Amino acid sequence: MTVLPDDGLSLAADFPDATREQWQRLVEGVLRKAGKDDVSGAAAEDALATRLQDALVTGPLYAAEDGTGADPGFPGFAPYLRGGRPDGTAATGWDVRQRHTHPDPERANAAVLADLENGATSLWLVTGAAGLAVADLPKALEGVYLDLAPVVLEAGEEFEAAAEALLALYGEREVPGSAAIGNLGADPLGLAARTGRHDRIADHGRAAARLALRCLDAYPGVRTLTVDALPYHEAGGSPAQELGCSLATGVAYLRLLTEAGVPVDAACGQLEFRYAADADQFLTIAKLRAARRLWSRVAEVSGVTPGAGAGAQRQHAVTSPVMMTRRDPWVNMLRTTVACLGAGVGGADAVTVLPFDDAIGLPDAFARRIARNTSTILVEESHLSRVIDPAGGSWYVERLTDELARAAWAWFQEIERAGGQESALRSGLVAERLEATWRERSGRLARRREPITGVSEFPFLAEQPVEREPAVPKPTGGLPRVRRDEAFEELRARSDAHLASTGRRPAVFLAALGPAAAHTTRVTFASNLFQAGGVEPVHDPVTVDAASVAEAFTRSGARVACLCSSDTLYAEQAEAVAAALKSAGAQRVFLAGRPGELRSALESAGVDEFVFAGGDAVAVLSAVIDQLGVA
Repeated sequence: MTVLPDDGLSLAADFPDATREQWQRLVEGVLRKAGKDDVSGAAAEDALATRLQDALVTGPLYAAEDGTGADPGFPGFAPYLRGGRPDGTAATGWDVRQRHTHPDPERANAAVLADLENGATSLWLVTGAAGLAVADLPKALEGVYLDLAPVVLEAGEEFEAAAEALLALYGEREVPGSAAIGNLGADPLGLAARTGRHDRIADHGRAAARLALRCLDAYPGVRTLTVDALPYHEAGGSPAQELGCSLATGVAYLRLLTEAGVPVDAACGQLEFRYAADADQFLTIAKLRAARRLWSRVAEVSGVTPGAGAGAQRQHAVTSPVMMTRRDPWVNMLRTTVACLGAGVGGADAVTVLPFDDAIGLPDAFARRIARNTSTILVEESHLSRVIDPAGGSWYVERLTDELARAAWAWFQEIERAGGQESALRSGLVAERLEATWRERSGRLARRREPITGVSEFPFLAEQPVEREPAVPKPTGGLPRVRRDEAFEELRARSDAHLASTGRRPAVFLAALGPAAAHTTRVTFASNLFQAGGVEPVHDPVTVDAASVAEAFTRSGARVACLCSSDTLYAEQAEAVAAALKSAGAQRVFLAGRPGELRSALESAGVDEFVFAGGDAVAVLSAVIDQLGVA
């Protein structure tokens, strides 16, 4: 065994430093193999970049020169980019906050106690019209140590009554005011965004200010206001729009409280910000870091005492309802795990992991257990919370954080120029921008540029549906609530209804030409495509030709067909096979792939449409479902 001398030299000392230009030349070689001969230099690097919302671009490579050059500060100090506390969540991990919406107080209480006994550290109770009756709050919290487990309320229109009930419960349970912890959940602007009712904003604001003054006097550990950004996320907003709306709302609440006589430092301490965490872990990390930096700037110009920690934003991250699917809901466990990881790395103080069946109805005990255990594994087994700001120093994360912060600040300034968040909601400015953003994203979803595993990619038509009790309807009338799966879910629901009424799903015959090596790739593509809309592919026999395709098609019972093979075999056989399918009664004939120079000949032979990666899958599937007469 050779022992290297400890002379302080790096083992890489004899190797020359690689340059960015050398890497770009390697990329050029790969692109040439893909048929892109005219791309070189920086353009080759840009060809591998990913376009995100808010005009953000993530590159394939980041080096020191790509950093922002700005001083990120230290954890627990302004601008709080690296965390709101010096020790981050290293001491105890983040607050595992589980959400409860069950309207039955006894069942809600059983779920609450199960969560607290098995890893949850705080409670988020939905009360009022969308959940538990306010009068049932004491019964739902029976057996809960209110000086140990923070209670966060979400009561909508009934927030004042719910707050009074919780404060009264502190007295009944003999919890000293100094030991009470939680959040009363007042959010007048968030409520208006949800319901479209702007006439009560002023009244709700005054009630929130009264509660804040009362908490400051008697319950110093209880916050009054939640700046909930979920209404904007759930309406299809981008990360920058979510951040900008939350900043504008936070500023409105600071004005409300300071005008009521609350010192600005104390006013900041009355706010908790709620953000969505989705399966793009890097964007989630950047969003939470950017949010703290932006709020630190707001606090600074508002006159918050420097160095006192009042400008540190208290963050509650919730796994995104928009990303949750109703089909193949088991995949939601993976989505929420990645989202929880992003929230933890991003520095969230509290994290709520929604159960995997949240989009279907009221979660069962198994789903709740998996949800709370997600945080437990990341904190206790993966030790994720032991490192303060683990993403800090990453050139990619620092650049993404900076660019997202700038985009959010620009949107925030536009809202302020429009008169603030209330005016922007009243005028429809917020709704219009969110709608435009969601329309653009819907196009990517329809084209499967943003894949949804188990829905638009790798769907499983034979899966047994997950049945759950229906949840209490959520408030409506304001901003919409969207989901990524909604277009495909509508198609799948039509397919289900057709299956129930006729005994079989709408079907497509896959006419595979040549050996498996020639057609497997496009057979797989076509199968995924049609199943995403609930159309069952029939691939029997494995391969056909012009002489056998008519009989095979008739035997399949399908009324539409799709040719699948290589470009070479298309040139040799596709025209004859397409003509045979039309003669056999095929109402529509598809071909998987781009036709190129063969388009005219193929169309003349009977091919009606070409399906390929990047095409509008929703439009294709809707047309097929309609043509097959599926109601």
